[in-house]
Amino acid sequence: MNLVIVDYKAGNVQSVLFALERLGIQATLSADFETIKSADKVIFPGVGEASSAMAQLKARNLDKLLPTLEQPFFGVCLGMQLLCEHSEEGDTDLLGIIPLQVKRFQTDLKVPHMGWNQLENLASPLFEGLKEQEYMYFVHSYYVPNSDFTIAQANYPEPFSAALQYKNFYAAQFHPEKSGPAGSQIIKNFLAL
Repeated sequence: MNLVIVDYKAGNVQSVLFALERLGIQATLSADFETIKSADKVIFPGVGEASSAMAQLKARNLDKLLPTLEQPFFGVCLGMQLLCEHSEEGDTDLLGIIPLQVKRFQTDLKVPHMGWNQLENLASPLFEGLKEQEYMYFVHSYYVPNSDFTIAQANYPEPFSAALQYKNFYAAQFHPEKSGPAGSQIIKNFLAL
């Protein structure tokens, strides 16, 4: 399998590579158009802040390429948020792939939402072999509200999209690469799509 991780200098690339290595899977790290377009599957990790990440994508013209991809695509954490239309973080226009908005948590709970939280309402082959209330590792101050594209939710304290699917684009707000055996299962399930 030709698996590519998008390299745009704003992703948690090393932890994703290590998670894949633990599964015996090799991936290519690239920002090259042809390499990404010819991939069987694409992983789009992200950490940091939306406007800086979008600047990195635009500097490499990846903001033009990524919405055109047709193979299975998996955005992680900020990589999920960047797939949406707009973020309150820095009042930033995003890739516009998934017709949703990214909001800042308005809660008395600690923000960022950091640590282990349970998934609910699992509704995708991405979660094959997992049970309801499975714990995943989250680190984020912004979230995507539940919608018709929500395939798993978490609560903090209100429900939000823990994972999304729109056409060939899958995404997780949590970090499967840091979520132990259950996270590894999600990565395997994505690679089996």
